[in-house]
Amino acid sequence: MKILSLCPASFASNCYALISGDRALVVDPSISCEAIMNAVAAEGAVIDGIILTHGHFDHIISVDTLRKNACAPVMIHKEDAEMLGDGHKNAFFTFFGRDMAYAPADKLLSDGDKIKVGEEELEVIHTPGHSKGSVCYLVGNIMITGDTLFSDNVGRCDLYGGSDSLLRDSLSKLSGYDPKIKIYPGHGQSALLRDALDNVAYFR
Repeated sequence: MKILSLCPASFASNCYALISGDRALVVDPSISCEAIMNAVAAEGAVIDGIILTHGHFDHIISVDTLRKNACAPVMIHKEDAEMLGDGHKNAFFTFFGRDMAYAPADKLLSDGDKIKVGEEELEVIHTPGHSKGSVCYLVGNIMITGDTLFSDNVGRCDLYGGSDSLLRDSLSKLSGYDPKIKIYPGHGQSALLRDALDNVAYFR
């Protein structure tokens, strides 16, 4: 599995492309559709799907445009599906005072689901706390953690669907995985899982 970390162009949210052979999944399209499609095309790959770590606006900026241009389905955990169509729940209204809604997801995910890309599979890990339907995606020694876990902090819990106690439970769940896994968070730099968990011991 090759991972492309696409530099954030808005709201400092990370966008990733996971590439296996000539197929790709885009994670959290927070930059322009053109930039994402150009980066994937440069790898000789085609976008098979768009997977979201959660439903906050800063992670879904170009989701509808990318879905249309790449003809690729959008996937999100079932507990965050409502956020796509509601600017209050996806927090756009909270920050900008107006609504921003997106089309419904094409597929709803649950804990333990598998998503195929090329010859590899991602595992969906439900990690509520930052939002009700926050997830991590695991493939090999790579884990996309969204806003559940950063290299040195955790995601905020004071927006719609957030819960301190659920996030602590989710961090405990992640502590059961190989500590040498490399995490790729929704904001900031990558890190080893063990180091990231050590850095948030104050919260846990």
